[in-house]
Amino acid sequence: MNLANKLTMLRVVMIPVYLAMWRLDPAWSSYAALGVFILASLTDLLDGHIARSRNMITDFGKFMDPLADKVLVMTAMVCFCAVGRFPAWALVIVIFREFAVSGLRLIAVEGGRVIAAGWSGKVKTASTMIGLCVMHLKVPALVDQLCIWVIVLTTVYSGVEYFIKNKDCIDWKNL
Repeated sequence: MNLANKLTMLRVVMIPVYLAMWRLDPAWSSYAALGVFILASLTDLLDGHIARSRNMITDFGKFMDPLADKVLVMTAMVCFCAVGRFPAWALVIVIFREFAVSGLRLIAVEGGRVIAAGWSGKVKTASTMIGLCVMHLKVPALVDQLCIWVIVLTTVYSGVEYFIKNKDCIDWKNL
């Protein structure tokens, strides 16, 4: 297993640690969870950089890296949802987009095409991770709402963009 894939797996291992931080003393657990979330998010930046710069891109990494990102982000959103700071409707939108884009990628692969992560998808990931980091700081409700709207809007925009740019992957006439 190369270094980039080890960092991806480290992120996977950090997810239950992050979740455990939510179960501890509320006075400081949000900050501990934030620390784990930041470290996990940084491994995403680092593993991608290492994989590209050292030509360590593998099929395992192509599969596991986005999966680890999705599980990390969804875990944080579910935690915030459980304490009433992230609305369920917003979580459903994010989950729907992830399933829809994953489905589109599967359809494209069947046609011999790989859909790479687009710029808007990278912006969505970065804004989501930053927004969730801000929410860990126990900010006023208005700031939470701003973070949630940025997450939802970048999620919807990037999802729509994936489908527009790759509409030729789907045989719309035979649906």
